[in-house]
Amino acid sequence: MTAISTARILVSNDDGIHAPGIEILERIARQFTDDVWVVAPEEEQSGAGHSLTLSRVLRIRKLEDKRWAVAGTPTDCVAMALNKIMGDEKPTLILSGINRGGNLAEDVTYSGTVSVAMEGTLAGIPSIALSQCIRPDQRTKWETAEQYAPKVIKSLIEMGWPQDVLMNVNFPAFEPDEIQGVRVTEQGARQIMGNHIEERTDPRGFKYYWFGLGREVGQPGHETDLKSVREKWISVTPLHLNMTHDETRRSMAEAITQTF
Repeated sequence: MTAISTARILVSNDDGIHAPGIEILERIARQFTDDVWVVAPEEEQSGAGHSLTLSRVLRIRKLEDKRWAVAGTPTDCVAMALNKIMGDEKPTLILSGINRGGNLAEDVTYSGTVSVAMEGTLAGIPSIALSQCIRPDQRTKWETAEQYAPKVIKSLIEMGWPQDVLMNVNFPAFEPDEIQGVRVTEQGARQIMGNHIEERTDPRGFKYYWFGLGREVGQPGHETDLKSVREKWISVTPLHLNMTHDETRRSMAEAITQTF
């Protein structure tokens, strides 16, 4: 693996073009290069996952030089940036975020932030998703991500990683001076069936619902993303786009062969 170039950086997110996290990430990107492009959703797209808009038109809006808003999903933003907005000179690195709220465990399957990095990786561009964890009834510790993200990004790009892997970085919901360091972690797990669905009633008497996260499932002996941020460590999780489970594939191949 070789070091990754930061000559041209694309910044995107799922919180929207005006989110505070993307402003921070743009400032961080400019520590590595002057050639920074921002292409992000016109409005918040949290939970959009890796969805691509196919059934309606897409509109884009130029806000200023190298800064565009897309009336679509995070995946749409990357596709538009690579195939339309940025022309023939593709980015050498894609940074996604900084998301308000962690993208841990199964969050990665729902997250538009992570999906930006997925789409970039599919296009052969090294990509990093960054998220700032939050805690209820507390302000977002943006200063933690802003202080440590440059160091984490620098370390990652100097090491490099395989082409079909993306990096998922989560900063704990603690003050900068409380952070213990960085851990390379596994993707954790929550008890999805334990999701809390809160029922409320609006002023007109109609019911509506809020989804809550499921309970964390302990994995003894594992350094998971969930465990690390809880213990005040920055979590770096390499995610692989090839979702084939090789052990199951091998055992099933042997078993199914015997039935024919």
